[in-house]
Amino acid sequence: MASPTLPETMRRIRYDGTGGPDVIAVETAPVPRPSAGQVLIEVVAAGVNRPDVAQRAGSYPPPPGATEIPGLEVAGRVVALGDGVETLSLGDEVCALVISGGYAEYAVAEAEHCLPRPGAISLVDAGGLPETFFTVYSNVIQRGRLGSGESFLVHGGSSGIGATAIQIAKLFGATVYATAGSAEKCQFCEMLGADAAINYKTADFAEEIQRLTDKRGVDVILDMIGASYLPRNLKSLAPDGRLVMIALMGGYKVDGLNITPIMRNRLTFTGSTLRPRPKADKAAIASGLRRDVWPHLDSGRIRTVTHATFPLEQARQAHELMESSVHLGKILLITGR
Repeated sequence: MASPTLPETMRRIRYDGTGGPDVIAVETAPVPRPSAGQVLIEVVAAGVNRPDVAQRAGSYPPPPGATEIPGLEVAGRVVALGDGVETLSLGDEVCALVISGGYAEYAVAEAEHCLPRPGAISLVDAGGLPETFFTVYSNVIQRGRLGSGESFLVHGGSSGIGATAIQIAKLFGATVYATAGSAEKCQFCEMLGADAAINYKTADFAEEIQRLTDKRGVDVILDMIGASYLPRNLKSLAPDGRLVMIALMGGYKVDGLNITPIMRNRLTFTGSTLRPRPKADKAAIASGLRRDVWPHLDSGRIRTVTHATFPLEQARQAHELMESSVHLGKILLITGR
């Protein structure tokens, strides 16, 4: 079933090879059609994320069979239903996690990976929800098992992931610490609910965590930096603490690592990537978000933070802003629809 006004073609972004933002181009292409279990979304906004930059650079290709068009999250209106879809209707306003293809006027999504637009959030701002909320919920709550009364540290607290992690951790009753690279960014983290924010350019975060926790350490760390932070992350964990890795911005190899703290303190060292996970895993994450988090987005208790929006044709500028790391929250592409 499809909207009778569905066009034959659309605008979308492509990468002309690998490299810097200059490889980003706009093209006209056929509107995709949903397969069984999928829906077609008329995109109003698409989130810009670090994995999009990594894909452009050639280090994070789409899984086999997926379109090479970038974009991992969208918000918009359902305009076509694939066979067997009964949970959504034409015209529904949704946001969705997509495996690729979000940088376009129309995108295909699995129906089970769609969530309703929260009542307190605009359809444009909802374009910044899925990638960060799926990532944080699955890694902090499901893998990291963060619970009420525990303590939590997120690195990059002013990023889209960081802003989401601060709010979800507070929602689940944790004491929250964050690192960020300026006084302004630290203030932003505290405005979102962080109990304390550490400027990593002026202080050693491991020493600060020891001071803030009376030398106990934190129960869970969400880290996007990787190798260069690993020794200090291990130093910052409490006994039975959990370190969850989701990116490797600071490298992936550590020479001369002493693993004694892992054994002595019974630490758990884990991590994940979201994009290649099976459809059923992502559907389970969506179900948990709908139950545990979406009511609080509906009420306005937690929110997404949009730093800037760009027209689809200005995807290059959006990537330049992402790589500058000066943004506070999410960067979005909008189609103008």
